[in-house]
Amino acid sequence: MSLTRRTLLGSAAAAAALPAAPRARAQQTSIKIGVLNDMSGPYRDLGGLHDVACVKQAVQEFGPKGFNVDVIFADHQNKPDIGAGIARQWFDRDGVDMIIDVNTSSVALAVNQVCAEKNGAYVNVGAATTDLTGRQCTPVTIHWSYDNYMLAKSTGGAMVKAGGTTWYFITADYVFGKQLEANTTRFVNEAGGKVLGSSLYPFPGTTDFSSFLLSAQSSGAKVLGLANAGADTVNSIKQAAEFGLKKTMKVAALLMFITDVHGVGLETAQGLVLTESFYWDLNDGTRAFTSRIKSKMAPFYPNMVNAGCYSGALHYLKAIADLGAAKARDGKAAIERMKAMPTEDECFGKARVRGDGLLLVPSYLFEVKAPAESKGPWDYYKLLATTPAGQAFEPPDAACQLNHA
Repeated sequence: MSLTRRTLLGSAAAAAALPAAPRARAQQTSIKIGVLNDMSGPYRDLGGLHDVACVKQAVQEFGPKGFNVDVIFADHQNKPDIGAGIARQWFDRDGVDMIIDVNTSSVALAVNQVCAEKNGAYVNVGAATTDLTGRQCTPVTIHWSYDNYMLAKSTGGAMVKAGGTTWYFITADYVFGKQLEANTTRFVNEAGGKVLGSSLYPFPGTTDFSSFLLSAQSSGAKVLGLANAGADTVNSIKQAAEFGLKKTMKVAALLMFITDVHGVGLETAQGLVLTESFYWDLNDGTRAFTSRIKSKMAPFYPNMVNAGCYSGALHYLKAIADLGAAKARDGKAAIERMKAMPTEDECFGKARVRGDGLLLVPSYLFEVKAPAESKGPWDYYKLLATTPAGQAFEPPDAACQLNHA
Protein backbone atom coordinates (compact mmCIF):
# COMPACT_ATOMS: atom_id res chain seq x y z
CA MET A 1 0.00 0.00 0.00
CA SER A 2 1.34 3.42 -0.93
CA LEU A 3 1.78 5.63 2.13
CA THR A 4 -0.03 8.77 1.01
CA ARG A 5 -2.42 11.05 2.86
CA ARG A 6 -5.18 9.98 0.43
CA THR A 7 -4.50 6.35 1.39
CA LEU A 8 -4.50 7.29 5.06
CA LEU A 9 -7.94 8.88 4.88
CA GLY A 10 -9.27 5.98 2.86
CA SER A 11 -7.89 3.46 5.36
CA ALA A 12 -9.52 5.30 8.25
CA ALA A 13 -12.90 5.29 6.53
CA ALA A 14 -12.61 1.60 5.70
CA ALA A 15 -11.63 0.73 9.25
CA ALA A 16 -14.70 2.51 10.62
CA ALA A 17 -16.94 0.25 8.54
CA LEU A 18 -15.45 -3.04 9.78
CA PRO A 19 -17.57 -5.29 12.01
CA ALA A 20 -16.59 -5.76 15.63
CA ALA A 21 -14.02 -8.48 16.31
CA PRO A 22 -13.33 -10.08 19.68
CA ARG A 23 -10.01 -9.50 21.46
CA ALA A 24 -9.41 -13.24 21.84
CA ARG A 25 -8.56 -15.54 18.92
CA ALA A 26 -8.20 -19.27 19.42
CA GLN A 27 -5.48 -19.94 16.85
CA GLN A 28 -3.64 -16.77 15.91
CA THR A 29 -1.37 -17.05 12.88
CA SER A 30 -1.06 -13.34 12.23
CA ILE A 31 -0.53 -10.23 14.35
CA LYS A 32 -1.36 -6.62 13.68
CA ILE A 33 0.63 -3.50 14.63
CA GLY A 34 -0.97 -0.05 14.66
CA VAL A 35 1.22 3.03 14.13
CA LEU A 36 -0.50 6.05 15.67
CA ASN A 37 0.95 9.57 15.42
CA ASP A 38 0.62 13.10 14.05
CA MET A 39 0.49 12.83 10.27
CA SER A 40 -0.84 16.27 9.41
CA GLY A 41 0.30 18.74 12.10
CA PRO A 42 3.53 20.16 13.58
CA TYR A 43 5.07 16.72 14.24
CA ARG A 44 4.37 15.32 10.76
CA ASP A 45 7.92 15.61 9.44
CA LEU A 46 9.67 14.22 12.52
CA GLY A 47 7.39 11.16 12.59
CA GLY A 48 4.29 10.72 10.47
CA LEU A 49 4.56 8.30 7.58
CA HIS A 50 8.31 8.00 8.14
CA ASP A 51 7.58 6.07 11.34
CA VAL A 52 5.24 3.79 9.42
CA ALA A 53 8.04 3.10 6.93
CA CYS A 54 10.42 2.24 9.78
CA VAL A 55 7.95 -0.18 11.39
CA LYS A 56 7.42 -1.83 8.01
CA GLN A 57 11.19 -2.07 7.60
CA ALA A 58 11.39 -3.97 10.88
CA VAL A 59 8.65 -6.34 9.73
CA GLN A 60 10.39 -6.90 6.41
CA GLU A 61 13.76 -7.61 7.98
CA PHE A 62 12.29 -9.82 10.70
CA GLY A 63 10.93 -12.09 8.00
CA PRO A 64 8.47 -15.00 8.36
CA LYS A 65 8.65 -16.69 11.75
CA GLY A 66 5.48 -18.76 11.63
CA PHE A 67 3.06 -15.83 11.61
CA ASN A 68 2.11 -12.94 9.35
CA VAL A 69 2.39 -9.29 10.37
CA ASP A 70 0.07 -6.52 9.20
CA VAL A 71 0.77 -2.81 9.79
CA ILE A 72 -1.96 -0.18 9.86
CA PHE A 73 -1.70 3.50 10.73
CA ALA A 74 -3.75 6.57 11.64
CA ASP A 75 -3.47 10.28 12.41
CA HIS A 76 -4.42 11.28 15.99
CA GLN A 77 -4.34 15.00 15.03
CA ASN A 78 -2.71 15.83 18.40
CA LYS A 79 -6.08 15.35 20.14
CA PRO A 80 -6.28 12.97 23.12
CA ASP A 81 -9.92 12.06 22.48
CA ILE A 82 -9.22 11.15 18.86
CA GLY A 83 -6.12 9.14 19.80
CA ALA A 84 -7.99 7.25 22.51
CA GLY A 85 -10.91 6.61 20.17
CA ILE A 86 -8.67 5.16 17.46
CA ALA A 87 -6.88 2.95 19.99
CA ARG A 88 -10.17 1.64 21.35
CA GLN A 89 -11.47 0.89 17.84
CA TRP A 90 -8.22 -0.82 16.90
CA PHE A 91 -8.45 -3.19 19.86
CA ASP A 92 -12.22 -3.75 19.81
CA ARG A 93 -12.91 -3.92 16.09
CA ASP A 94 -9.73 -4.18 14.05
CA GLY A 95 -7.75 -6.88 15.82
CA VAL A 96 -4.70 -4.78 16.63
CA ASP A 97 -2.24 -6.47 19.00
CA MET A 98 0.24 -3.66 19.60
CA ILE A 99 0.19 0.13 19.24
CA ILE A 100 3.47 1.92 18.59
CA ASP A 101 4.75 5.52 18.37
CA VAL A 102 2.07 8.01 19.60
CA ASN A 103 3.90 11.33 19.75
CA THR A 104 2.29 14.22 21.69
CA SER A 105 2.38 13.43 25.40
CA SER A 106 -1.27 14.27 26.11
CA VAL A 107 -2.37 11.82 23.42
CA ALA A 108 0.20 9.26 24.58
CA LEU A 109 -1.23 9.27 28.10
CA ALA A 110 -4.80 8.93 26.83
CA VAL A 111 -3.81 5.96 24.66
CA ASN A 112 -1.90 4.52 27.62
CA GLN A 113 -5.15 4.27 29.59
CA VAL A 114 -6.95 2.51 26.74
CA CYS A 115 -4.13 0.00 26.30
CA ALA A 116 -4.18 -0.80 30.02
CA GLU A 117 -7.96 -1.25 29.93
CA LYS A 118 -7.86 -3.48 26.85
CA ASN A 119 -4.68 -5.39 27.80
CA GLY A 120 -3.10 -4.27 24.54
CA ALA A 121 0.67 -3.97 24.14
CA TYR A 122 1.92 -0.39 23.83
CA VAL A 123 5.40 0.70 22.73
CA ASN A 124 5.55 4.47 22.99
CA VAL A 125 8.36 6.08 21.01
CA GLY A 126 7.25 9.58 20.08
CA ALA A 127 6.15 11.10 23.40
CA ALA A 128 8.52 12.57 25.98
CA THR A 129 6.46 12.52 29.18
CA THR A 130 8.08 10.66 32.08
CA ASP A 131 4.61 9.83 33.42
CA LEU A 132 4.56 6.77 31.14
CA THR A 133 7.13 5.15 33.44
CA GLY A 134 6.14 7.15 36.52
CA ARG A 135 2.74 7.75 38.07
CA GLN A 136 0.85 6.47 35.00
CA CYS A 137 2.99 3.40 34.29
CA THR A 138 1.18 0.20 33.32
CA PRO A 139 2.26 -3.43 32.82
CA VAL A 140 1.42 -3.18 29.09
CA THR A 141 3.58 -0.12 28.30
CA ILE A 142 7.20 0.35 27.24
CA HIS A 143 8.76 3.78 26.64
CA TRP A 144 11.42 3.80 23.91
CA SER A 145 14.21 6.18 22.73
CA TYR A 146 14.03 9.26 25.02
CA ASP A 147 12.06 11.20 27.62
CA ASN A 148 11.87 14.66 29.16
CA TYR A 149 14.28 13.91 31.98
CA MET A 150 16.98 12.73 29.55
CA LEU A 151 16.60 15.88 27.44
CA ALA A 152 16.65 18.24 30.41
CA LYS A 153 19.68 16.60 31.97
CA SER A 154 21.73 16.43 28.77
CA THR A 155 20.92 19.65 26.92
CA GLY A 156 19.83 21.77 29.89
CA GLY A 157 22.71 20.61 32.05
CA ALA A 158 25.25 21.33 29.32
CA MET A 159 23.94 24.88 28.82
CA VAL A 160 24.22 25.67 32.53
CA LYS A 161 27.78 24.31 32.68
CA ALA A 162 28.65 26.56 29.73
CA GLY A 163 27.57 29.65 31.66
CA GLY A 164 23.88 29.78 30.84
CA THR A 165 22.77 30.54 34.37
CA THR A 166 19.66 32.63 33.65
CA TRP A 167 16.82 31.25 31.53
CA TYR A 168 13.57 32.23 29.85
CA PHE A 169 11.30 29.50 28.45
CA ILE A 170 8.92 29.43 25.51
CA THR A 171 6.74 26.44 26.26
CA ALA A 172 4.04 24.46 24.46
CA ASP A 173 0.96 24.59 26.70
CA TYR A 174 0.38 20.89 27.31
CA VAL A 175 1.90 18.12 29.41
CA PHE A 176 5.08 17.67 27.31
CA GLY A 177 6.10 21.33 27.28
CA LYS A 178 5.26 21.96 30.92
CA GLN A 179 7.10 18.85 32.08
CA LEU A 180 10.16 19.62 29.97
CA GLU A 181 10.30 23.15 31.37
CA ALA A 182 9.91 21.83 34.93
CA ASN A 183 12.65 19.22 34.52
CA THR A 184 15.06 21.72 32.97
CA THR A 185 14.27 24.27 35.68
CA ARG A 186 15.28 21.65 38.23
CA PHE A 187 18.73 21.27 36.66
CA VAL A 188 19.14 25.03 36.30
CA ASN A 189 18.30 25.59 39.98
CA GLU A 190 20.50 22.73 41.18
CA ALA A 191 23.43 24.30 39.33
CA GLY A 192 22.84 27.67 40.99
CA GLY A 193 21.07 29.24 38.04
CA LYS A 194 17.73 31.01 37.88
CA VAL A 195 14.67 31.05 35.65
CA LEU A 196 13.60 34.65 34.96
CA GLY A 197 10.31 33.87 33.24
CA SER A 198 8.39 31.82 30.71
CA SER A 199 5.67 32.12 28.07
CA LEU A 200 3.10 29.41 27.45
CA TYR A 201 1.66 29.30 23.96
CA PRO A 202 -1.43 27.47 22.67
CA PHE A 203 -0.68 24.04 21.19
CA PRO A 204 -1.34 23.11 18.47
CA GLY A 205 -1.96 26.02 16.14
CA THR A 206 0.67 28.64 17.02
CA THR A 207 2.97 29.76 14.21
CA ASP A 208 3.84 33.33 15.22
CA PHE A 209 6.23 33.38 18.19
CA SER A 210 7.21 37.06 17.93
CA SER A 211 5.51 38.25 21.13
CA PHE A 212 7.04 35.41 23.14
CA LEU A 213 10.49 36.10 21.68
CA LEU A 214 10.23 39.79 22.57
CA SER A 215 9.34 38.85 26.15
CA ALA A 216 12.34 36.55 26.29
CA GLN A 217 14.64 39.21 24.89
CA SER A 218 13.46 41.85 27.35
CA SER A 219 13.91 39.50 30.32
CA GLY A 220 17.69 39.82 30.15
CA ALA A 221 18.14 36.04 30.41
CA LYS A 222 21.25 34.44 28.93
CA VAL A 223 19.43 31.37 27.61
CA LEU A 224 16.21 30.93 25.67
CA GLY A 225 14.86 27.48 26.49
CA LEU A 226 12.55 26.08 23.82
CA ALA A 227 10.25 23.56 25.48
CA ASN A 228 8.59 22.54 22.22
CA ALA A 229 9.24 20.30 19.22
CA GLY A 230 8.80 19.80 15.50
CA ALA A 231 7.53 22.67 13.38
CA ASP A 232 7.13 24.81 16.52
CA THR A 233 10.86 24.52 17.25
CA VAL A 234 11.72 25.26 13.63
CA ASN A 235 9.53 28.37 13.59
CA SER A 236 10.84 29.55 16.98
CA ILE A 237 14.47 29.32 15.88
CA LYS A 238 13.88 30.93 12.50
CA GLN A 239 11.99 33.82 14.07
CA ALA A 240 14.61 34.19 16.82
CA ALA A 241 17.22 34.63 14.10
CA GLU A 242 15.07 37.25 12.37
CA PHE A 243 14.85 39.20 15.64
CA GLY A 244 18.63 38.99 16.11
CA LEU A 245 18.00 37.28 19.42
CA LYS A 246 21.03 34.99 19.08
CA LYS A 247 23.27 38.05 19.46
CA THR A 248 22.26 38.41 23.11
CA MET A 249 20.97 34.93 24.10
CA LYS A 250 21.97 31.31 23.64
CA VAL A 251 19.18 29.12 22.30
CA ALA A 252 18.63 25.78 24.04
CA ALA A 253 16.56 23.56 21.77
CA LEU A 254 15.51 21.10 24.46
CA LEU A 255 13.91 18.71 21.98
CA MET A 256 15.24 19.13 18.49
CA PHE A 257 15.52 16.41 15.87
CA ILE A 258 17.81 16.23 12.87
CA THR A 259 14.71 16.75 10.73
CA ASP A 260 14.22 20.09 12.52
CA VAL A 261 17.84 21.07 11.85
CA HIS A 262 17.23 20.32 8.20
CA GLY A 263 14.12 22.51 8.27
CA VAL A 264 15.98 25.40 9.89
CA GLY A 265 19.11 25.08 7.73
CA LEU A 266 22.71 24.98 8.90
CA GLU A 267 23.25 28.68 8.41
CA THR A 268 20.67 29.44 11.10
CA ALA A 269 21.00 26.29 13.23
CA GLN A 270 24.81 26.24 13.48
CA GLY A 271 26.08 26.16 17.05
CA LEU A 272 22.85 24.91 18.56
CA VAL A 273 23.28 22.17 21.17
CA LEU A 274 20.76 19.32 21.30
CA THR A 275 20.32 15.75 22.47
CA GLU A 276 19.30 12.63 20.58
CA SER A 277 19.73 8.93 21.39
CA PHE A 278 20.37 8.14 17.71
CA TYR A 279 22.34 9.79 14.92
CA TRP A 280 22.55 8.27 11.48
CA ASP A 281 26.34 8.81 11.25
CA LEU A 282 27.15 7.72 14.82
CA ASN A 283 28.65 4.31 14.01
CA ASP A 284 28.66 1.49 11.45
CA GLY A 285 25.32 0.15 12.68
CA THR A 286 23.46 3.46 12.43
CA ARG A 287 24.93 4.07 8.98
CA ALA A 288 23.88 0.60 7.80
CA PHE A 289 20.31 1.11 9.02
CA THR A 290 20.16 4.54 7.39
CA SER A 291 21.40 3.19 4.06
CA ARG A 292 18.46 0.75 4.01
CA ILE A 293 15.70 3.11 5.12
CA LYS A 294 16.55 6.53 3.65
CA SER A 295 15.05 5.85 0.22
CA LYS A 296 11.73 5.09 1.95
CA MET A 297 11.90 8.35 3.92
CA ALA A 298 13.15 10.66 1.17
CA PRO A 299 14.06 13.45 1.38
CA PHE A 300 14.62 12.90 5.13
CA TYR A 301 17.17 10.93 7.12
CA PRO A 302 16.07 9.07 10.27
CA ASN A 303 15.94 10.67 13.72
CA MET A 304 15.66 8.98 17.13
CA VAL A 305 11.87 8.56 16.87
CA ASN A 306 12.08 6.96 13.43
CA ALA A 307 14.88 4.69 14.63
CA GLY A 308 12.92 3.93 17.79
CA CYS A 309 9.90 2.79 15.80
CA TYR A 310 12.11 0.37 13.89
CA SER A 311 13.89 -0.81 17.04
CA GLY A 312 10.75 -1.12 19.18
CA ALA A 313 8.82 -2.99 16.49
CA LEU A 314 11.75 -5.35 15.90
CA HIS A 315 12.08 -6.19 19.58
CA TYR A 316 8.33 -6.73 19.85
CA LEU A 317 8.44 -9.18 16.94
CA LYS A 318 11.31 -11.06 18.56
CA ALA A 319 9.30 -11.29 21.77
CA ILE A 320 6.21 -12.59 19.96
CA ALA A 321 8.30 -15.18 18.12
CA ASP A 322 9.60 -16.34 21.51
CA LEU A 323 6.19 -16.15 23.23
CA GLY A 324 4.13 -17.56 20.39
CA ALA A 325 1.73 -15.64 18.16
CA ALA A 326 -1.27 -17.31 19.82
CA LYS A 327 -0.46 -15.29 22.97
CA ALA A 328 -0.03 -11.93 21.23
CA ARG A 329 -3.54 -10.91 22.30
CA ASP A 330 -2.24 -10.79 25.88
CA GLY A 331 -0.51 -7.40 25.96
CA LYS A 332 0.85 -7.90 29.46
CA ALA A 333 2.49 -11.18 28.49
CA ALA A 334 3.99 -9.64 25.36
CA ILE A 335 5.45 -6.69 27.28
CA GLU A 336 6.78 -8.96 30.03
CA ARG A 337 8.60 -11.01 27.39
CA MET A 338 10.04 -7.81 25.87
CA LYS A 339 11.35 -6.81 29.29
CA ALA A 340 12.83 -10.23 29.91
CA MET A 341 14.79 -10.24 26.64
CA PRO A 342 17.81 -7.95 26.15
CA THR A 343 17.47 -5.68 23.13
CA GLU A 344 20.01 -5.43 20.32
CA ASP A 345 19.82 -3.72 16.95
CA GLU A 346 21.84 -1.43 14.70
CA CYS A 347 20.12 1.75 15.88
CA PHE A 348 20.79 1.55 19.62
CA GLY A 349 23.15 -1.39 20.06
CA LYS A 350 22.69 -3.57 23.14
CA ALA A 351 20.23 -2.29 25.73
CA ARG A 352 17.61 -3.43 28.21
CA VAL A 353 14.10 -2.51 29.27
CA ARG A 354 13.76 -1.61 32.95
CA GLY A 355 10.98 -3.09 35.08
CA ASP A 356 8.90 0.07 34.79
CA GLY A 357 9.04 -0.16 31.00
CA LEU A 358 11.82 2.35 30.28
CA LEU A 359 14.36 1.41 27.62
CA LEU A 360 17.80 2.38 28.89
CA VAL A 361 20.07 3.70 26.13
CA PRO A 362 22.88 6.29 26.10
CA SER A 363 22.09 9.91 25.28
CA TYR A 364 24.32 11.95 22.99
CA LEU A 365 24.91 15.68 23.22
CA PHE A 366 25.50 17.15 19.77
CA GLU A 367 26.41 20.54 18.39
CA VAL A 368 25.08 21.54 14.99
CA LYS A 369 27.89 22.07 12.48
CA ALA A 370 28.55 25.26 10.58
CA PRO A 371 27.88 24.99 6.82
CA ALA A 372 31.62 24.89 6.10
CA GLU A 373 32.06 21.90 8.43
CA SER A 374 29.40 19.78 6.75
CA LYS A 375 30.87 17.35 4.24
CA GLY A 376 27.67 16.09 2.64
CA PRO A 377 23.89 15.68 2.87
CA TRP A 378 22.63 15.49 6.45
CA ASP A 379 26.17 15.74 7.88
CA TYR A 380 24.86 18.03 10.60
CA TYR A 381 26.19 16.95 14.02
CA LYS A 382 29.43 16.78 15.93
CA LEU A 383 29.42 14.77 19.14
CA LEU A 384 30.17 16.73 22.31
CA ALA A 385 29.43 14.24 25.07
CA THR A 386 27.89 10.85 25.80
CA THR A 387 25.85 10.03 28.90
CA PRO A 388 25.85 6.26 29.61
CA ALA A 389 22.51 4.46 29.67
CA GLY A 390 22.62 4.00 33.43
CA GLN A 391 23.00 7.74 34.01
CA ALA A 392 20.95 9.24 31.17
CA PHE A 393 17.53 8.64 32.72
CA GLU A 394 15.87 9.32 36.03
CA PRO A 395 16.02 6.55 38.67
CA PRO A 396 12.84 4.45 39.00
CA ASP A 397 9.90 6.54 40.20
CA ALA A 398 8.40 5.42 43.50
CA ALA A 399 4.99 6.41 42.11
CA CYS A 400 5.14 3.49 39.64
CA GLN A 401 3.77 0.33 41.26
CA LEU A 402 5.88 -1.80 38.92
CA ASN A 403 9.00 -0.63 40.76
CA HIS A 404 7.71 -2.32 43.92
CA ALA A 405 6.88 -5.66 42.34
